[in-house]
Amino acid sequence: MKNANKYILLAAIAGIIIGLVIKKFPDSLILQYVSDISILAGQIFITTLKMILVPLVFFSIVNGISNLASSNKAGTIWRSTLLYFAGTMFFAVFIAMIAMNLFKPGIGVSIDAWQLNEVVTSEALSFKDFIYQFILGLFENPFSSLANGKILPLIIFSILIGIALNEKNKALNSARDFFKSFYEIIFKIVNWIMYIAPFGIFGLLVNMVVSQNITIFSQVGIFMLIVIGVILFHGIIFLPTLLFIFNRVNILSLWKGGRVSFISAFATSSSSATLPITLKASQNNFGASKDVSNFVLPIGATMNMDGTAMYEAAAALFIANLVGLDLGLSQQFVLFFIAMIASIGAPGIPSAGMVTMAMVLQVLGLPLEALGILIPMDRLLDTFRTTVNVEGDLVGTLIIDKLVKD
Repeated sequence: MKNANKYILLAAIAGIIIGLVIKKFPDSLILQYVSDISILAGQIFITTLKMILVPLVFFSIVNGISNLASSNKAGTIWRSTLLYFAGTMFFAVFIAMIAMNLFKPGIGVSIDAWQLNEVVTSEALSFKDFIYQFILGLFENPFSSLANGKILPLIIFSILIGIALNEKNKALNSARDFFKSFYEIIFKIVNWIMYIAPFGIFGLLVNMVVSQNITIFSQVGIFMLIVIGVILFHGIIFLPTLLFIFNRVNILSLWKGGRVSFISAFATSSSSATLPITLKASQNNFGASKDVSNFVLPIGATMNMDGTAMYEAAAALFIANLVGLDLGLSQQFVLFFIAMIASIGAPGIPSAGMVTMAMVLQVLGLPLEALGILIPMDRLLDTFRTTVNVEGDLVGTLIIDKLVKD
């Protein structure tokens, strides 16, 4: 949908204004009708997201992992690549959760209109018992998981299929094509959902403002500052430090050689759209080999989403605070794992990660209605997230290229 983010922003502003008007004149019959229609629009949007969530998770993960089979590069390169992706994403999610637990935005603001779903973990269990039950729960019947919308077992099953499709066997080509085709179909449906997103956001925000004290918006501002601060720390401190340790390339040289990629990522909010520019920068400005850059960067545009992972973990903790749910150690362990997996399945286009954000919320039993306040701010935060995602891909390419040459 062209200009989707502009329409979503306008819908969000309109929803807040209409909500305030309804709150001011609660006895108006016309405004009551508007409120009822808004509730319906919001619920339709939420149910369409639930409808597409399970197939999107399944096909995106299978397709993403099976794409590794398309490369003929040496095993050393892809093992180093996956280790780098996992390590940087682990750190990104870790610092995001530390910051959210330290500052706790949203504490003391309760949103009664949002209903908690069944939470995936129980704090009545000891951590040892939780780990035991958690691991067993990962290997349930995949068809039962598909039918019941159980995300974690579905993720494991998707990963196993993706790994199986990595085998260099021509007989598997048709299967890989099948999953790729279905991923494209699901992605097309996601684009269709974007057409109704402005109406859904409008309805969700009208309902939220009518039933909620507007002090929530100050908490949203605090949350945004925390997320931007954590992303900047990762992009300005952690990734350049990592590059300097391995390659002796300082942050000024990184900016000079990669600034066109970073500016493009910030402007487009798309890792995929920036990929050709990043490929050129890695080879021409940093001297990375084509073998390494042509493998690491396309895979990174799909799988290496540090900014997305840290945002989704932070957003889930923020929503938990808003609904008064104190996520304990075991629940945050699940969040840590699911934020990393969800970011891998996020398409490299602006704001399409809202569907994987829905997955994170659903796994933790948090209300999907919370997307009503997350999506309007998503465009601004997405620019920072995507820039860090692209920076992480470029830094990873240079580090792996150095390791291979040595």
